[in-house]
Amino acid sequence: MLKRVLNNSIALFVVVVVMFLFIPLNPMILDMLLVVNIGLSIMILMITMNISEALDFSIFPSLLLITTLFRLGMNVSSTRMILTTGYPGEVIERFGQLVTGGDIVVGFVIFFIIVLVQLIVITKGAERVSEVAARFTLDAMPGKQMAIDADLSSGLIDEQQARIRREKIQKEADFYGAMDGATKIVKGDSTMSIVITVINLIGGLLIGILGRGMEASEALSSICILTIGDGLVSQIPSLMISTATGMIVTRSVSDGSLNTDVLGQFKAQPRAIMTTGVVLLFLAIIPNTPTIPLAVGGAALLAGGFLLIRQMDAQKQAETAAAQAPEEAPELAAPSETDYYRDINNVYTLLTVEPVEMEFGYSLIPMVDEAHGGKLISRITIFRRQYAQDMGFVIPSIRLHDSSALGTNQYAIRIKGEVVAEGEILVDYYLALEPPNPLGEIDGIETIEPAYGIPSRWILPENKEMAEIYGYNVIDPLSVMLTHLAETVKKHAYELLNRAETIRLVDNLKQSSPELVEEAVPGIIPYAKLEKLLRNLLQEGVPIKDLSTIVETAADAFAQGRDLDMATEQVRGALARTITRRFCEDGQLRVITLDAEVEKKIISSLTRNEQGVYLAMGPELMQSIIAQLAEHLKKFGDLSQTPVILVSQVIRGYFSKMITQFYPNVYVLSFNEITNSVQIQALGNITMEAPAMAQRKAVAT
Repeated sequence: MLKRVLNNSIALFVVVVVMFLFIPLNPMILDMLLVVNIGLSIMILMITMNISEALDFSIFPSLLLITTLFRLGMNVSSTRMILTTGYPGEVIERFGQLVTGGDIVVGFVIFFIIVLVQLIVITKGAERVSEVAARFTLDAMPGKQMAIDADLSSGLIDEQQARIRREKIQKEADFYGAMDGATKIVKGDSTMSIVITVINLIGGLLIGILGRGMEASEALSSICILTIGDGLVSQIPSLMISTATGMIVTRSVSDGSLNTDVLGQFKAQPRAIMTTGVVLLFLAIIPNTPTIPLAVGGAALLAGGFLLIRQMDAQKQAETAAAQAPEEAPELAAPSETDYYRDINNVYTLLTVEPVEMEFGYSLIPMVDEAHGGKLISRITIFRRQYAQDMGFVIPSIRLHDSSALGTNQYAIRIKGEVVAEGEILVDYYLALEPPNPLGEIDGIETIEPAYGIPSRWILPENKEMAEIYGYNVIDPLSVMLTHLAETVKKHAYELLNRAETIRLVDNLKQSSPELVEEAVPGIIPYAKLEKLLRNLLQEGVPIKDLSTIVETAADAFAQGRDLDMATEQVRGALARTITRRFCEDGQLRVITLDAEVEKKIISSLTRNEQGVYLAMGPELMQSIIAQLAEHLKKFGDLSQTPVILVSQVIRGYFSKMITQFYPNVYVLSFNEITNSVQIQALGNITMEAPAMAQRKAVAT
């Protein structure tokens, strides 16, 4: 029973607060509630100053409504006591005496100054910031969602991380939308405090003079003190809540608590502190100025700035000494290059070829160096894990190093020692991917996104939010470089699968299916053939995670005398669900098909020699197919699906090898690789066109 009451304590508190508007309170109870109100407002202000982002205090809009209702309930109760008994409690009376100090006019002036400061300065500013934050947060949502989708598709994050980031974006939009309305409550509270003060003053004077027969001066003195005290007791919490509102809607550019940010950013500018001290000392020597306060303040700032500079210099010297310590130790000194290679065994180290390398120019080193906050290595780790989960293949370790042969902003990706991709990024900029129909133009340096070849432009950080509003997908430089690396590694993953990795995959399978491995590998399927089969699957983007199905199907195929190509097709058919999931979206698959006559012509072009079967297609037919395919691929421009050509199983492998030479990003699937639950939609059909027509289309293309 007690636990149930505690779980609903906030709801009960709100009901009790509403009842305060109707039920008279004892002065002692009112005193305690007023103290609770002041303490609660101080606590809320302290919380808003110590959070690093607004969502850390996401209950603030609801809490703002509850505290405002609580404060108004106290106001109504105190007004009832002032007008009926003339004694609303000790707290209100003492605060009134504290402010007036025997002078009622001064008390009213101070009270109205506090109210106007809250209403005009703090509340109005917080209201404006909330409106702008809400609008920009909602406008930036599509761009942020696209950025999450891009990171997910490139393997930088997994589904759970993407879901968390999407929920955070939705919560941010809801929070700032709620804050936009909550600031109106604060503004109404400030206005209502003035109205209640006027009612207390006029009503108290009328009741004191007409109802109780008091003298006008006596009634004015008594009622004014209580009115000012009542207004001040309500305005102190209201002012703190208004300040907290302004604090929480301005935390979007902060990385830590307000205390940490203020101290850290002021301490980082000692010369500005010393300059301010010099200016104050200069003002101190000018005649008719407060010499002593200015001199003391200027001297304090000069001393503080000087101490900060000494502290920063000492820290730099310590870092330099730590960096040079290994070089100064004679026992740790590295041998010269000539002495090192005098040993013939060390020369053999030059013959090693790394599976994957990434070289950087000088300006990009901080993005890699973890000691300076670089996050590339951790992001690569996430990509390798995600790729292993998706494709069933572990990417080898990627060697990262700088290169003097590259430009300062350039990088290069090597596969087995050869450069396969290059790029250039601007570290202090963001890359804005241009949408099909942007809402506006954004200033920047035009370029091409290196991974997908999308027209883009490098923009300054201050233009990031405006670019997102215009519909651009804005990406930070690290993500640009990592996406390019991820796409390049995916494209060449089949080259990275070697004999040792194949044996390791089989050993891993042996733990779960020892009987299958013992029967099939290497007795029926030699490791060399299994390696080539897995390479064939990876080369065409087929996951090899279900290795037990692959080995079992391949064993059956080789036992029946099938060659490697036919065994690959049989394995692909067994992986139909996996292939369907890989290329199908929302239960639909949009494809380009081949006319029956074209397939017959291709089948008749299959030729066998000592090395196996290959496709010997005439140049006219090949030119016709490529020209028609170029026209049909344009239909995939507005679709998010990868272009797919659907053919029969007999020609799929040979036709795929031919098409990849011209369109490496087009996938060829066979009918038996698609599950029955998928709805197939043909966007185009390749037919037997006349050679002349095909030639005209090829020239036009």
